[in-house]
Amino acid sequence: MNKIKIGLFGFGKTGKLVAQEFLNNDSFELAWVAKRTISEDFTFASEALGLKGERGQIIASSEIDQEFFRNNQVDIIVDFSDSSGVNHYASAADLGTKIISAISQYESGDMEYLKNLGLKTAVLYSPNITIGINLILMAAQIFQNILPHADIEIIEEHFRNKNEVSGTAKKIADTLGLDEETQINSIRVGGIVGKHEVIFGLPNQTIRLTHESISKAAFGQGAIFAAKWLINVGPGLYCMEDIIKNRVQDQLLEKQLEEKASGNYLQQFKNKILGLFK
Repeated sequence: MNKIKIGLFGFGKTGKLVAQEFLNNDSFELAWVAKRTISEDFTFASEALGLKGERGQIIASSEIDQEFFRNNQVDIIVDFSDSSGVNHYASAADLGTKIISAISQYESGDMEYLKNLGLKTAVLYSPNITIGINLILMAAQIFQNILPHADIEIIEEHFRNKNEVSGTAKKIADTLGLDEETQINSIRVGGIVGKHEVIFGLPNQTIRLTHESISKAAFGQGAIFAAKWLINVGPGLYCMEDIIKNRVQDQLLEKQLEEKASGNYLQQFKNKILGLFK
């Protein structure tokens, strides 16, 4: 099976862990990594991460143009840079390269630009691409439908130097129709990677949905999960929920087919038994 070729934007603390996940996965080839500035110490991401081989050539994002994408075409671009990163790879979308964006918060103009790329190629956008948080998001919607009168609050905890409100918490609030100003509670202490909790309050009980990232490597694992799905879909703007819904539907269909097949077998067995008494 051919490996899925990946181009990565962003090689900071998170980007390095994401690159490492792709480099360690046999289903992928990390072709190149784009970052704002490059040093003379390392030419390849694998070298910078202490891994074997010369894999994931490091290039300056300022040097990327349409000709670069033609000569270094990849199947999917994964973006862990910043809001402006989308402006660097628009020409790659013209070539059919698919895009995974894990930018936590976009400026409004950049977000519209990303949406427009979905008219040309498959684009998946998730401000928190970890698998667990997206399962929490879907579960919260189910709980809200079952318990429409419950009080709901969101608590988000992150490392001390994170100033802005979590983009993930904002997405949860928006999805559940909550007020971002009054129903998101932020805690900043120590080196917490990221923790989100959705609390449903009932008269005599509470239900808590909690997700905590132990390492930012979870973002890389989420990107891998997304890439394996995105490679097989056509143009459009997608999110992690689409993947999970698709997986759930496939599982339900498979279960229905198994039950149907089992039912047919049992009916045939029953007919044979009844035939013995004729």
